[in-house]
Amino acid sequence: MNPAAAYHPPISDTARLLGHLGLVPFVLGALLVWVVNAEAHPYATLALSAYAAVIVSFLGGIHWGLAFRISAPPAQLFVWGVVPSLVAWLAVMMPASAGLVVHGVMLIVCYSVDRRIYPAHGAAHWLTLRFRLSAVASLCCFLAAAGT
Repeated sequence: MNPAAAYHPPISDTARLLGHLGLVPFVLGALLVWVVNAEAHPYATLALSAYAAVIVSFLGGIHWGLAFRISAPPAQLFVWGVVPSLVAWLAVMMPASAGLVVHGVMLIVCYSVDRRIYPAHGAAHWLTLRFRLSAVASLCCFLAAAGT
């Protein structure tokens, strides 16, 4: 057995499928922001903003999971783990034109942090999928912000 393959197991089909399905609310939300009537527009932007906040919070929470695997985890994993949730919460409270931009930026920032953190914790093999998902999700947030 190839030791490199053991260290970097393939991403399961289930994880890949669920990750891609998780983009549906981003794509649908960004589309709806551009096509719904003025009366439904605030609901479309709030729905996308709330979903983006959930995902950004999830990405922060992964760092707690990484920390739980270590007997003496560095405090930075726990600290960073809550930062995305706090920023996402603030972004939901902002007007959609600004909040969706904050969500898009946070998706990029989370990926940037993960590029530094994941390899040190044996999770580098997730970065390709994370890049693709983050790129589409952040683009949807930016496009939706432009439609507000």
